[in-house]
Order: sequence, then structure tokens, then C-alpha cells
Amino acid sequence: MKRGGIANPAFEPSSPDLRLKPRASASRPRSPPGRPPPECEEGPCGWGSFTPRALQLCNNPEGYLSAYSLLAIFQGIVVNGLVNVSISTIEKRFELNSSLTGVISASYDIAFCVLSLFVSFFGERGHKPRWLAFSSFMIGLGSLVFALPHFAGGIYQYGSKLEDTCQISGTSNANFTCNTSKESSLSNYLYVFILAQLLLGVGGTPLYTLGTAFIDDSVPKHRSSLYIGIGYAMSLLGPALGYVLGGQMLNIYIDVPLQTSTEIDPDDPRWLGAWWIAFLLCCFGTWLLIVPFSCFPKHLPGTAKVQSEKISETHDDGSEAFVEDRNIGKNFKDFPVALLILLKNPVLMCLIVAASTEALVATGFATFLPKFIENQFGQSSSYSATLGGIVLIPGAALGQIISGILVSKYKLDCKNIIKFMLGTCSVALLLNTVFMFSKCGNEPFAGVSETYNGTGKLQNLTAPCNANCNCLRSFYYPVCGRDEVQYFSPCFAGCTSFTVQKRKKTYQNCSCIGMPKRLPDSEEVPFEALAGKCRTQCTFLPLFLGFFFFAVVFTFMAVTPTTVAILRCVPDKQRSFALGVQSVFLRLVGTIPGPILFGVAIDSSCTLWDVNKCDIKGACWVYDNSKMAYMLIGISAACKVITILFIIVAFCLYKPPPDNSATLQKDAEMVSAVHM
Repeated sequence: MKRGGIANPAFEPSSPDLRLKPRASASRPRSPPGRPPPECEEGPCGWGSFTPRALQLCNNPEGYLSAYSLLAIFQGIVVNGLVNVSISTIEKRFELNSSLTGVISASYDIAFCVLSLFVSFFGERGHKPRWLAFSSFMIGLGSLVFALPHFAGGIYQYGSKLEDTCQISGTSNANFTCNTSKESSLSNYLYVFILAQLLLGVGGTPLYTLGTAFIDDSVPKHRSSLYIGIGYAMSLLGPALGYVLGGQMLNIYIDVPLQTSTEIDPDDPRWLGAWWIAFLLCCFGTWLLIVPFSCFPKHLPGTAKVQSEKISETHDDGSEAFVEDRNIGKNFKDFPVALLILLKNPVLMCLIVAASTEALVATGFATFLPKFIENQFGQSSSYSATLGGIVLIPGAALGQIISGILVSKYKLDCKNIIKFMLGTCSVALLLNTVFMFSKCGNEPFAGVSETYNGTGKLQNLTAPCNANCNCLRSFYYPVCGRDEVQYFSPCFAGCTSFTVQKRKKTYQNCSCIGMPKRLPDSEEVPFEALAGKCRTQCTFLPLFLGFFFFAVVFTFMAVTPTTVAILRCVPDKQRSFALGVQSVFLRLVGTIPGPILFGVAIDSSCTLWDVNKCDIKGACWVYDNSKMAYMLIGISAACKVITILFIIVAFCLYKPPPDNSATLQKDAEMVSAVHM
């Protein structure tokens, strides 16, 4: 969905601490399956000499996978769930536009990108579970810092004391002075959010490099894709919970102690939800996971035997023999040589570029899909966040589980895995055309898309009917007139009075509102308006959600196979480092520019910006729905085409080791029989 949990590479490194003989390729004689495994640093579960018998029940791949999944869930809740759900609220609260919030979203990947190579190269020799204990601490700290701007920013002023009706004879709406020295203070919290995302990135780096490597070290090769698929699916459960939890928090007023005294409700556009509560909960929940990760041994029992039975499918370009002969990977001076070997592997680089372009689209939609639903189909922020989570997260998890099961069940070799990726990406490209057929037009908006009953001008909220009302452009409180036209505020609609029934306002005597399109039986019809946006007439939301769900499923069906293919096409001793290289490209090409590119595209479709009394532009209020849909389908289609082209090139270039193709299936069946 990004970023952690959306495109998380896994690999099969051979740890230097295992003291094993190199894995045999098909061209080398292999040890018989019945041969005793080499000696390995495998220990009990506990802390030093304190190793309770009860803890040994978790000293296996399944126990570790459970702890790993919990940490991935919390990481997904924060990074791919809460951050995305809170984007719209943060924009309004701290006066940011979508381009800047895209920078916030991308900051996580910047930290991940900077640290990935070094963590994957040097962390291989360390104690991987303890690295994950450090990861738990940093993710909790990042969550805490992300919530700090709420406490430092003061009480939210929603402007309820402003007179929202037309005040022809009064001056209550016009007696404000502009103090530019106080206008931009809230936007400075942008840097606090960036710092929080950087800390989250530091925590996510060991989780999705060394953490996944530890799983792959401990399970047989034919089960690797299944375990990876389960781990990836669990990492996507986090964003699902984050969307639901964050959506519910948005129904609580941002300043919780003042909720009983506030005059606005969640349907009011000035309402902001308590986005910060869930971040604090995740902070303490993640810190609790430090305890279980600190008790795991350096290697799980049985790791040496598992490693001795694996064979190689490295792309036959001579790199595997070079790495074996030079014993590359032990010293820092090997770093540039090891990096060059991977960069010269054409199959690896094609797969990495393909995964990166997919990640660009995935992270862009994960960040802005709730906002797209909110504006395209006229839904509330909370409901849009819930719908986005229902479509994105189960679809992504289902796709990864299905692909992991298929690759494991049919024991696909590297060539067939790449072919499988090509098929799933092609289907996803066809399904992405849903944006073209399910887009919705904008509802009529006075002064934006149409004039005031033939008076006034487009792109000008002021018309003869409200020229004397002293309306404020900085006070956005949309109302829907009985003529089924939306107005910026009751003041711009020319309304002079209102009544309140069940906390819902109805405005009367509105000089700018025309006659209703559907006349009632009575002859006299008061000019009225209802608080809130006009209900959309678009009925494409179920169609969009259905097609987009299957597009997500087929998109993420390529993630686990891509990971497995990357593992198999590089030398055994470079698999963890290959993950680091993939992570760098994944961020530089995919997840870092993804939210920024989508944010710029969405901003380009804005037709009405928030302009305060000092003429400073803030968030966007109204978008051109058709332009937004075409921009998103253009970006998505272009990235999908690039992905398919590079997968085709990888398929054509891949060359297995000599005489390997005839023995792979036989080896897999033999290993499977040993572990039955």
C-alpha cells in the first residue's frame, strides 16, 4: 500500500555465522539429503542464562513469524494507514497543500533509502532479532513525534463565531485585520511531521530487510514463498486496521475535552477529527514488542540444515563463481565490488525497475485514494477513508497470499515466475481503465462552474446578489440551494436568516438561489438552502470500488513473485544486499516520487483554493473531477506499461545455470519429501 508493507523485498542470504559450505548450484555436487547438517550458532529463546521452557515453544519459524507479523501490523497501521487517513485533516489543520503532504508521505522512504544499503550489507552479520527490537523502539518514537504538533499547535479555531449569513447593514464580517507575521506559523509544523516520518523510516529499514531475511534463512526453499506471502499479507493488515481506526478517530472532535461545547458536527466542513489519538496508542503498542524480539536467539534451531539443502538458480553471468572465489561480502572494502556485481546483473535490474514503477502507483493511490473518493463521489472524509481501506488492504493482502500459494504449490522456477508476473500485470493494466468509465462530473457550483442565475462571472464568487453582504472568502461553509446548486457559504448564497432543527441548519431568504427545479404543490416557495454539500447524482461508486478491488488484487499478485525472482537470480551470498539495492531503487523511483507526483497531479485539478484574509493560498476546496480522473489514469497506465516492458526484457534475458533446469524440479521434490 507502500512503503512498508506494500513492496517489501525478501531474500535468502547465507549468513557468515552459519559456517556452512557454499550452497551448491546444479553444476556442483550437492550433499545427500540424509547427511547431518553442519554446526550452527543456534540457541534457546530467552535473555542470557534465563531461558524458560515456555519460551522454547516460540523458538521456531512460526513463533518468529508471529512476532514479526505483529510489528509489521503496527508499522502498517502508522505508515500506510494512519498517515494516509490523516492527510486531509492535517492539510486543513496546518494550512498545507497536497504537494507538501506528499513530501511528508515520502519522507519515510527517504530514510529507508539512505539506510537500506548499509543495513542490508552489515546487518547480515549481526543479531537480526535484536535489530528488530531496535526497529520497534524507533517506530514507536516516530509515532509519538507525529502526534506532537497537535499538542504544540494550540486549540483549533474553527471560526464558529463568524456570522455565516449575509450582513448587509453590519460590519461583523469585515472588521478583520491582516497580520502576516502570524499567518504561516502552523505550516512550520511540516518539519515535525517530516522528522517523525524519518524516524519511522529508520525503524522500518531493519524490519523489511533483516527481518524478512531471518524468516527466509529458517524455512526450506519450497516454503519460502508461502511464508513471505503470509508475512506480506500480515503487513497489509496493519493499514486495514489503520484506515478503520483512523476513520473512527475522525468522528471524535480534534480537541477532545471541548467536544461537548462545540457547535459543529462531523458533517460540517470546518470539523476536524482527533487524528492524533491513534498515533499515541500505536506508540505504546509498538514499544511492548521490544520484549519478545530481544529474547530470540541469533539463529533458530534447524537453520543450518535448511541452508545446506538449498540450491541456486542464479542468472548465469559468471557472478556467482566470482563471489565464491573472492569470498566477497566480509569487509567494507567489498562494498563497491559487491554493488557493481548486482548493478551489472540485467535480470535483477529489470525486475527492480518493474517493481519500482508498480510501487510508484501503489503508494500514490494508498496516500490519496480516500481523498479521490471524497471529492469524486461526494463522500465524507471518514466514510471515504473506510471505503479506501476496504478496497486497498484486503485486495492487496489477498493478491499476495494467492501468489505465494501458487508459486509454492506449483514450485515455479525463476523463468515461470517471471511469466506469472507478466500475466498479472497485464490484467491489472486492463482493470485500471475503471477511472475512465466511472468518473463523475462536478455538481453545479455558483461562481465556480456556473454563474448566479445568469449574473456574475465564472471563477468569481461575488455577484450582484451578494455584493453588499461583506462575505469572507476564507470562511468555507458550503450550502446546497433548493435549485440544486452548491454555494460557497450562506453569505455568498445571499441568505439572511436560518433555523436549526436537530443540529441541522436551514437557511431562508437567500437572494442568490433560484427557483427549485422540482416545484412543490404550494405556490409560494421560500428561497432556502441546506447546510452541507449537494448530494451527488453520480451512481458509479459501487462500480468503481468493484473494479478497483480486482485491479489491486492483480497488482499485488506480482509482489511476492517479484521478491522470489530477485532472490533466485543473484548469487547466494548477495541476496540480502540485493534487497538493499532493490529498496534504494524502490524508493528513489517509486515510493518517494509517487505521493509527490500524485499530489501535484491532484493539485493541478483544483478549481477553488482556500484563500485567507491575507490572500495566502492554503488547501484546495473544490476539484475538477474529470481532470483528476484523467490525470490519475494517465499516471497509472504509463507506469503499468513500463512495468510490463521491463518484465518482458527480464524474461528474455534470464539464463539459468548450466544443466540446472532438469534438476530443479527433482531437487524440490526431494527436499519436500525430507520435510514431510
